[in-house]
Amino acid sequence: MALRALLEIEEGAYANLAVPRLLDDCDLDQRDRAFVTELSYGTTRMRRACDWLVDRFINRPLDAETRNVLRLGAYQLAFLGVPPHAAVAATVDAAPVRSAGLVNAVLRKVAGSLPPRWPNPPTELSYPDWIVERMARELGADDALAALKTMNEAPPVTERPDGYIQDEGSQLVAAAVDVRPGDVVADLCAAPGGKATAMAAAMAAAGGSGMVAASDVNPTRVGLIESNVRRLRASNVVPLVADGRMPPYRPHAFDRVLLDAPCSGLGVLRRRPDARWRIQAADVPRLVDLQKALVDNAVALLKPGGVVVYSVCTMTLAESVGIDKWLAEAHPDLVALPPPGPPWTPLGRGARLLPQTAGTDGMYVLRLRTPPR
Repeated sequence: MALRALLEIEEGAYANLAVPRLLDDCDLDQRDRAFVTELSYGTTRMRRACDWLVDRFINRPLDAETRNVLRLGAYQLAFLGVPPHAAVAATVDAAPVRSAGLVNAVLRKVAGSLPPRWPNPPTELSYPDWIVERMARELGADDALAALKTMNEAPPVTERPDGYIQDEGSQLVAAAVDVRPGDVVADLCAAPGGKATAMAAAMAAAGGSGMVAASDVNPTRVGLIESNVRRLRASNVVPLVADGRMPPYRPHAFDRVLLDAPCSGLGVLRRRPDARWRIQAADVPRLVDLQKALVDNAVALLKPGGVVVYSVCTMTLAESVGIDKWLAEAHPDLVALPPPGPPWTPLGRGARLLPQTAGTDGMYVLRLRTPPR
């Protein structure tokens, strides 16, 4: 089953969609389901390292199925600590008949070569060169190494009091909006609805009314918001399909606007194991342009004295302090609110949360207020 997942992921499927779908169609017990998830996610994360481990002992091109079987075996041997005889035997059993002998021979050589002498940090950490180089340049070598190592670990499962599973970093972003009873709030890139329902719950817990307009440009993803709203009985959340670059609201209609903008996602790579292989360095400038357009429209929706919160689940300077500097020039009338405290650390007028600081996703948040009337 893990091999099927890897083949689908390599063909373009998202790991967080492919693996649960495959598990839904099986009758494995909980322990085996967890093992399938670990094999699929872990092998995808460590793909580059696994390829290097096996490629030293291969002198011909490999078909996709054989390549992914070898990755599965190498991951078990090098990163899971599965006893070599068990890892090799189980992987050979999963291999296509045409390459079972090759898989057996190569994995035995991999097992005998451990621990490896890695050729460079990007291979050992299993990231594209550009991510390692950019993080080292922008975070500093020590923080970058700690962040990249943390994002090679399986993420913890964090459950809110209402039963919703949400990373603590995302919960901290929702808390940074600091909604008040009676607020009318826009969440412009809301899918799947975690932050919107958290803000709605905060208003309800404070004993007041209020409403969150939770929009997303993708109708399928708005369906996820609707599903979560029903499950959590969040009657003060209104899901709708809308493009944040052309929001269907009248100007100055909201007390608070959250823009959790589309970004390079370099802070959530442990939760999205295939994302490190999808995102390219050239995507960042395009995303910055989108972020500017979105936050520009978010500001226009605020009442006098209203608050806009810009957040991204990445750690690049272009998508964090770069947006902050642009906003200072494009909207000089906006007043920066104090950044949230620990575990956040100040960055520009906002704050950053590194994965290793509190075991969360990597985040950036910036809070600005419009002048009163």
